[in-house]
Parts: sequence; structure tokens; C-alpha cells
Amino acid sequence: MSISTSDKLKVEIRGNVALLTMDNPAANTWDVESLPALRDVIEKLNADKSIYALVITGAGDKFFSAGADLKLFADGDPKTAEEMARFFGEGFEALADFSGVSIAAINGFAMGGGLEVALACDIRIAEEQAQMALPEAKVGLLPCAGGTQRLSWLVGEGWAKRVILCGERLDAATAERIGLVEETVPTGQALERALALAEQVGQQSPTSVRLCKDLIHTARNSAISQGLQGERDRFVELFSTQDQREGVNAFLEKRKPEWKNA
Repeated sequence: MSISTSDKLKVEIRGNVALLTMDNPAANTWDVESLPALRDVIEKLNADKSIYALVITGAGDKFFSAGADLKLFADGDPKTAEEMARFFGEGFEALADFSGVSIAAINGFAMGGGLEVALACDIRIAEEQAQMALPEAKVGLLPCAGGTQRLSWLVGEGWAKRVILCGERLDAATAERIGLVEETVPTGQALERALALAEQVGQQSPTSVRLCKDLIHTARNSAISQGLQGERDRFVELFSTQDQREGVNAFLEKRKPEWKNA
């Protein structure tokens, strides 16, 4: 019996490793069903003392994950925005605090919340054809699931600003060069490499690994805790603007947005 409450998240236990596959065609997007399911899966894995590592990947060969389903935000409803921001926060912060080691096997496009779920992992392996971006500002939104905080911590403020403020898309080679991913592998090999790393985790004391991870995260968590809440608050704030509706609907209608700066 699967430990996931959603068919959009497939969980397979392989010895001491849990493999979680995002499976929400066509782009493995996140929604009000899959985000709470992620939170609950992590809670169950934390309670299972035999699980030392978690590998996350995307179903199919094109998308790791394209993030949130923008159709949810077309009507500009602040209540929907607040609910989604809360679900993103609960899901991805649970992932970041997973008691074992989490590894993202990025097997395709990782956009918006799709990159943010990888940022919440401890280690990222990207296939050479993968592309990564936080394009929220292009549609009148902002990264609300750790993007402004965790990306800056990993790659520095300058590159974070290029990605978030300039809308720059990164290929796998650039992502590895700037420290966004730890390793690049040929197409089709991210999962295999991630599972191999997960097996290495199992060769170490899980108690030692857990305490080491807590210590590594100590400074970062102290620095970004307020920022993570700030992301969610400002994401909802955008839903009182004209540009939020214009950006999302322009994207859905496949046209260039006409910004009002209001």
C-alpha cells in the first residue's frame, strides 16, 4: 500500500531509500492535492527509522516539474493565493527538514515551484538537457516556496538576482558551475546517479547523518526563517495588483503582458 494520499505522488520504498516520483501530466505541476500529500509523505518517512534517504524525480522525460498550475491564479483570488502559499510552505519546508538525506534527480525542465522543490532538497543531480528557472516575475508573481531564500544561499545574491529579477534560464552546465546543482550527468542517468548517492548515505550512521545535517542547516535556517514567511506574505500581496491578473492571463492566453506597474 502506497504511503502517498495522492496519485500525483508515487512513492516506492527500495530498502533504506524512498523514491518519490511527481506524476501529474503533462508537466508534473503542484496543486492543492499534491502539496499536502508531500507534507504527509515526509511525516511518514520521518517516522520510519529504516528510511535513510529520499530521491525525488519527475515522471516522463521532459519535465522534472513546471511548478504551480497557473490556472489556479487566473481569477486573482487572494484566498486561493493564500491557500497555495501555505501549502507550498508546509510541503517544501517539511521536505527541507526531512530527517534523512534528500536528493533531487532533475530529469527535465525545473521551473518555478519545480525548481523550488529541488532547492528544498539536500543534493541536486541534473541531466545535461535539463533547464532551470524561477520565471514567476514574468507572469506577475514571485517565488513563494523558498526560491528567493534558498537560491541566494546556494549561488549567491548576484546569480539569484539574474535568475529571479532578469528571468534568466539556466542550462545544467551553468547550474553546476555556479553551485545550483552538485553534478551533471547524461540524459536518462539522473535517477541512477541519485539512487547511487542514496545508497552511500545508507553506509553511514543515520543518527550521525541527521545530526550533521541539523548542524549544517543551523546558520541557514536562522538566516532565512523570516524570509520564507515573507515570500508567502508578499505573494498574497501581489493579488491586490493589476499586474498579477495581467501576467497570469497573458501567459495562459499566449500573449505578451501589458504591465501597468500597479
